[in-house]
Amino acid sequence: MSIENLHVYLHKNILKMRYLDPKNDLTFKKVFGEHPHLLKSFLNAIMPFKENQLIVDLEYLPVELIPEVPLMKYTIVDVRCKDTTGRQFIVEMQMCWTDDFKQRVLFNASRAYVRQLGKGQGYRLLQPVYAISLINDIFEPDTPQYYHHYQIIQVDDISKHIEGLEFIFVELPKFKPHSITEKRLQVLWLRYLTEIKDGTSEIANELLSEPEVEEAINCIQESAYTEEELEYYDRYWDSIQTEKTFYEAAKREGKEEGMEEGIEEGRKEGIKEGIEKGIEKGRKEEKIEIAKKCLQKGMDISEIIELTGLSKEEIEKLK
Repeated sequence: MSIENLHVYLHKNILKMRYLDPKNDLTFKKVFGEHPHLLKSFLNAIMPFKENQLIVDLEYLPVELIPEVPLMKYTIVDVRCKDTTGRQFIVEMQMCWTDDFKQRVLFNASRAYVRQLGKGQGYRLLQPVYAISLINDIFEPDTPQYYHHYQIIQVDDISKHIEGLEFIFVELPKFKPHSITEKRLQVLWLRYLTEIKDGTSEIANELLSEPEVEEAINCIQESAYTEEELEYYDRYWDSIQTEKTFYEAAKREGKEEGMEEGIEEGRKEGIKEGIEKGIEKGRKEEKIEIAKKCLQKGMDISEIIELTGLSKEEIEKLK
């Protein structure tokens, strides 16, 4: 039996392991925020680089505090790094799409770009910044394309562009491996992110045949995490679901209360204002229902206060 077949046999017949979802804050940072060689493999697979542009080595950069997307405090997970040439990469996992997200990504990458220079240094020292956004949602429903690459180009001649900032958006729900012309390692990494769910116990042979992907799979074995980490893992999903509920309720209520005009105007100036107007219109019952669910899941009152805006006294009455 070959080594490759032995790995597959152990995973499927002896170990019978359960795995966690790699898109969770805990697991995403465990895999890509603690193992630079795995992040390098992932980036080389995802980025539209030519052979001579591939990342040779990289180091992590501190995660900066940047403006949050309204109502989506917990939905974004990011990892930052730079390679030996100075190119910077900002990798973000975004669980829910909002109209503000592209502006946030642009702001984030632009700030990273200009912060490279110290006082009095020349512009020639600036190195490119790449923003890679993995979206667990669909934001371009009119096209089946899941991979979106943005550059600063000349409108009349798209072969000409200004180097410095590039943006990659990947709509994970749209991804379906179907073409032999696709980059093999890119397909495997995207399958890793889309096929492995909470509680998955069966892993496809193809994923186990690639050493880096197999190592990333081993990093998300449920048995490798402490009870405290698993509790954090569950709380993260609870926070995501709560924020989704808030966001959907805000949009729904905005329509029901005739807030379409306010939301449209909010989109022009930044959608935050329009959505907040929708939220302010009679959402008390919605908040109470969310608080009840949070209490049932054992969340701390301080977290519920932060998520719902209810007072401690109001939450205590719901017990």
